[in-house]
Amino acid sequence: MTRLPEVDDYTPGHGDASYDVTHYDLDLTYKVEGNHLAGRAVLHCLAKDDLDRLSFDLHTLRVTKVTLDGSAVKYSHRKDRLSVRLKTEITREQVFTITVQYSGHPVPLRSKTLGDAGWEELTDGVIVAGQPHGAPSWFPCNDQPANKASYRLTITAPTTHRVVSNGTLISSRRHASSTTWVYDQPEPMAPYLATVQIGRYQLLELDATIPLSAAVPGGLVSQYDAAFGLQPEMLKVFTRLFGEYPFAGYTVVITEDELEIPLESQGLSTFGANYLVTDWDAERLIAHEMSHQWFGNSLTLGQWCDIWLHEGFACYAEWLWSEESGKKSAHEQAIEHWDRLDALDQDLVLGDPGPELMFDDRVYKRGALLLHALRLTCGDDDFFELLKTWATEHAHSTVSTQMFIAFVETSTGCSLGSFFEEWLSEEALPELPAAG
Repeated sequence: MTRLPEVDDYTPGHGDASYDVTHYDLDLTYKVEGNHLAGRAVLHCLAKDDLDRLSFDLHTLRVTKVTLDGSAVKYSHRKDRLSVRLKTEITREQVFTITVQYSGHPVPLRSKTLGDAGWEELTDGVIVAGQPHGAPSWFPCNDQPANKASYRLTITAPTTHRVVSNGTLISSRRHASSTTWVYDQPEPMAPYLATVQIGRYQLLELDATIPLSAAVPGGLVSQYDAAFGLQPEMLKVFTRLFGEYPFAGYTVVITEDELEIPLESQGLSTFGANYLVTDWDAERLIAHEMSHQWFGNSLTLGQWCDIWLHEGFACYAEWLWSEESGKKSAHEQAIEHWDRLDALDQDLVLGDPGPELMFDDRVYKRGALLLHALRLTCGDDDFFELLKTWATEHAHSTVSTQMFIAFVETSTGCSLGSFFEEWLSEEALPELPAAG
């Protein structure tokens, strides 16, 4: 089989541009002891070209059967690609359904450039952190962020453990020694944002303008409020600034294990027990992850080179929360971080940092500085109207840097080509403009 053209140079070997998955129906059974996963994945698809073959992303799990529209088909599974050669061509715009049965011991995808991502065992449970290339570690998919789909996730796990996943919990059915949890995620979601979190969690229902909950180990419940108690107020602030919250609810998962960084997923975020503290670094990351529900989850990049559209916006949300909660103003934060960046190497291009630097902290801070520079250029009234309208008009869609530039210029009636050129295409850090 000929090699597929790359969909995204940042994640080579992932994704197939010739079709879209429109809906995933995943039925999984997981045994915590032994880390064994058995799955049946039903992918509802739409052809974007005439197809004589199909290719899906799936890591080391063993495939036992593949059907196309109910009929068994021959397949091969090599180098993280599940490939099907079609006897009869699928024509452009044709809808079709692929069903894959598989099982095995899931492990994260490992990359020298991108790091590890995907299904990962904890001391007593599981986390799934898919960004940017980890989705194939636990289900067959078209692993590209531009292919957003709805999901139904049915997960059976030991009754001793709670399962938390994307969307709304539809049901939980207890069996002799296991419980089946069913989640519905109707809003479109990129594969890397799909997640399963399994642990001995107690669910806390919190008072907020949307369903806000937390899954916390019983022994850590007493520490939760002091560290995460500001979330309802954060939600009010971000809803005022960014527009209506884009999903049915928001859940925070706290693992007993310590985690190096929080993990973003659609409709939920995961923090290690080490984040149950009350310092600013923890507080800002709580705000950061919540803001990703707008910037990253609802509005999702189509190419990883545009990562600043997620991380720059979420970092600026930290500064806005700081300002709104009576701490440092966003301008004070911007000056402080501009000085720090100015002292570092100037070898990063924000609009295309490359896979080695896509999660470099300079992308986060420089992206936030771009937004603050835009605020200074436009003035507060126009800037915040831009921010809310951008998030609202493009809700649940795929976005790009060029779309954002065009949106800003159309909304303001100003040509800002040189502004965006300096911030996005040049290595040298631009000066912050005077308030205008």
